[in-house]
Amino acid sequence: MEIIKIIMLSLGSMIVLFILTKIMGQREMSQLSIFDYIISITIGSIAAEMATSLEDNFIQPLVAMIVYALVTLITSVLNNKFVKLRPILSGRTLILYDNGTLFKDNFKKAKIDLNEFLVQCRTSGFFNLSDVKTALLEENGKISFLPYADRRPANPSDFNIKPKEDNMVTNLILDGKVMENNLQELGFDKIWLNEMLQKQGITKINCIFLATYDGDGNLSVYLTNKEN
Repeated sequence: MEIIKIIMLSLGSMIVLFILTKIMGQREMSQLSIFDYIISITIGSIAAEMATSLEDNFIQPLVAMIVYALVTLITSVLNNKFVKLRPILSGRTLILYDNGTLFKDNFKKAKIDLNEFLVQCRTSGFFNLSDVKTALLEENGKISFLPYADRRPANPSDFNIKPKEDNMVTNLILDGKVMENNLQELGFDKIWLNEMLQKQGITKINCIFLATYDGDGNLSVYLTNKEN
């Protein structure tokens, strides 16, 4: 009976976590503030406690999870509506380096030492600090680097070249399954798709792992390992 109860509580905690994450919003880990990151870990820990609670006190961790989620949601709403609260709730961007000057006070505020900063420089592709004009510590803890104009990679505009704009690539076949909704949005049907595949010598859709359409009339097809 205890095993069945643990299974039911685990499924229940997973459902609650899924609902709460949908309510709290979907963001990448790199976009989370330190507060959001800690709240997420705490909610996960409470969910684990709820899943392994053999006594009839699973209501308590459930309520705690909801409270944490509501606080996060309220904080997000306040952060969006009141600009003056953003530095308090989400933190502020700090200048760590600018035009050859390292801002020691900001390093202390961010609790970052010089070695960690130099590691971040190298992992971002800047092995020489003289190539960097400005380095900013963002609210999510990530360091952004602005290189000097003559040290950054060249782009077409530097040579007065205007390349053709790329179009969105649409998936038409995934793991041997035709994405009919995507076909309809592009104004095509299965007859057109089969004709395009036949031009490439492909007669079986189930042997296609991925097929994409780039909007310029190009259908790219990637077969499974067996077919390859």
